[in-house]
Amino acid sequence: MKGALFSLLGGLCITMQGIFNARMSDAIGGWHTTSMVHIVAFTIAIGIYLKVRDGKGKSFRKVPFLYLIGGSFGVIVVFSELTAIHKIGPAAAIAILLVSQIGMAFIIESRGWFGEKKIPVTLRQGLGLMMMLAGVVLFQL
Repeated sequence: MKGALFSLLGGLCITMQGIFNARMSDAIGGWHTTSMVHIVAFTIAIGIYLKVRDGKGKSFRKVPFLYLIGGSFGVIVVFSELTAIHKIGPAAAIAILLVSQIGMAFIIESRGWFGEKKIPVTLRQGLGLMMMLAGVVLFQL
């Protein structure tokens, strides 16, 4: 239940973030917005970390380099989302974003990439993904 609630919160925040960032980029531009978003987020994250200190800082050496650069995807996410919102609007941009997220998660799980448990693909899952894709196409008409 807790995982579902955090997923719901994350989804709500992704939508709000995209809209806020698109509006900010109207005033200062896409890359300035992307930089500002990450500076503010870093400041908040460091502040919370210094208060909570829930990690094992010395364990960084055990983390494969590939996983240490995961945060860099955020730069692509922020810039891509704000640009998409400008070009096609918030609802269409978020719909496509969500289907691409689910599709990529489906591929990662079905292949067992990045240490995820390999889950066999079922016809039902494939049909569900295709229905979601069809829904996004219908949404665009």
